[in-house]
Amino acid sequence: MLTLTAVTGVIDAVSFLALGPVFTAIQTGSVLLLGFALAGEGELSAVAPTVSLAGFAVGAVVGSRFESRMETGGHRWFVAGLLAEAVLLAAAGGVAWGIDAGSGTRNAQQQGTVAILAVAMGMRNVTTLRAPVPDLSTTVATRSLTAFLSGSMVSPDSRITAGGRAQVRRVAGVCLLFAGGLFGAWLLHVGVGPGPMLLAVAAVELAATAVYGIVARPPRPGPPPTRPPRAQPAGG
Repeated sequence: MLTLTAVTGVIDAVSFLALGPVFTAIQTGSVLLLGFALAGEGELSAVAPTVSLAGFAVGAVVGSRFESRMETGGHRWFVAGLLAEAVLLAAAGGVAWGIDAGSGTRNAQQQGTVAILAVAMGMRNVTTLRAPVPDLSTTVATRSLTAFLSGSMVSPDSRITAGGRAQVRRVAGVCLLFAGGLFGAWLLHVGVGPGPMLLAVAAVELAATAVYGIVARPPRPGPPPTRPPRAQPAGG
């Protein structure tokens, strides 16, 4: 989950700085950008936010059906969901290959990449919602930061879970999201293209999924429980 959080920062760095301005993971940003564009302020286009929101909705619906069926069939839905996301990220990297992040133009290649990324992030949010890790949604920093401050010794809140492990998760989520965004922006600044960046992100996610799949193997089913012998009726 921490790896996914860092990856989110890189993805939205690519989305906002090279494909947009638009967000494909943190959809709160796309909702606001769409509102700004419709109001005619900031010389923003409504196309990219609309494509992103639509792709995200498709990803959430498809991800929910896909992972529910995997779980019903007895498969490891968490691993399957992450693998599907990584495949989509790799596809987005292939579509984005050759995009010039500094050109300032927005064309069908960029919008196609935005759509695929948004579908992947819609599936991601279903995956993380189905596997609730407290204060670590991988795509939202506001709640984690609020919970960290409200659960601290400075301003303890009786309704906010305190404790060392919870606080570590919260601050780690915020810091890794920031670090991912910083690293992604730096890579774009030094001339790395969106395509190679997204392919690298897909490779990182595949590696993390493989490690999780090996380390967190499901327990093997044990032998069926034996039934206690039936009591013999008296005199039988």
